[in-house]
Amino acid sequence: MRPLTVAALQMACAPLRADNLDRMERLISKAAAEGATLIVPQELFADPYFCKDESSSHFDLAEEFSTSSVVQRFRALARELNVVLLISFFERAGQNFFNSITVADSDGTLCGLYRKSHIPDGPGYEEKYYFTPGDTGFQVFATSAGAVGVGICWDQWFPECARSLALRGAEVLCYPSAIGSEPQDPTYDSSAHWQRVMQGHAAANMVPVVASNRVGREVGASTEITFYGSSFITDGTGELVATADRASETVLSATFDLDELAESRAGFGLFRDRRPDLYGALATLDGFHAQVKTERH
Repeated sequence: MRPLTVAALQMACAPLRADNLDRMERLISKAAAEGATLIVPQELFADPYFCKDESSSHFDLAEEFSTSSVVQRFRALARELNVVLLISFFERAGQNFFNSITVADSDGTLCGLYRKSHIPDGPGYEEKYYFTPGDTGFQVFATSAGAVGVGICWDQWFPECARSLALRGAEVLCYPSAIGSEPQDPTYDSSAHWQRVMQGHAAANMVPVVASNRVGREVGASTEITFYGSSFITDGTGELVATADRASETVLSATFDLDELAESRAGFGLFRDRRPDLYGALATLDGFHAQVKTERH
């Protein structure tokens, strides 16, 4: 028996980084006090979601991994509270910038680095202006709480990410997010779709999913977004076991037995019966195995 208690956190972000870091520290401490051993804050929790607009001044928010004040503060907190903690931060690396996550183990050791692979681009979500697509590949972090697979927001829409993490041994899938209203269509609400796609990842891979989103209305120079929260945790069949509302600062938690989940996965045969020899189309852009050849005349 290997019990794991996970927590998903959601909060609104204030204009000042110091306020956000203090607020997030309080939420993490609350989750730890309630028994969580793996804690998942939302995406880019240190600041308002600056990708609402394209402004070169926002690059000043980025920090190098080795010296990031956000990373150093929260790895120390993980050690103090004896928890495994995902730390989302805006990373500067040479001439490039990444949307990144590191995982601090319960002794404060940093287990590695993941850089967001899928970068969205649309009204209010201008991430391609800021972030280079990640070069780390999909990462599963070996921690004292178990094997933790991590995707970041837009990554969560892609089943290939979830399956890759599961194949690499992930025992839980974690998705820190920042998603809400669509400025080009205020009547459109993606929250139910957002939730269902990750429930599908849990069901197809038979691993729990932890999704953390922010809440609150954030006004940029050219647009505004109301983040819809709705953070949630599923079990290994995709069933919702904990859900948050659309507006409240929240700590969600749930407990699983990782050994029991592993036994269920093995017995069900989803991985035994895979046919990688038939999946070549997944490694192409257009669905064909070979490059398109022009006909000679």
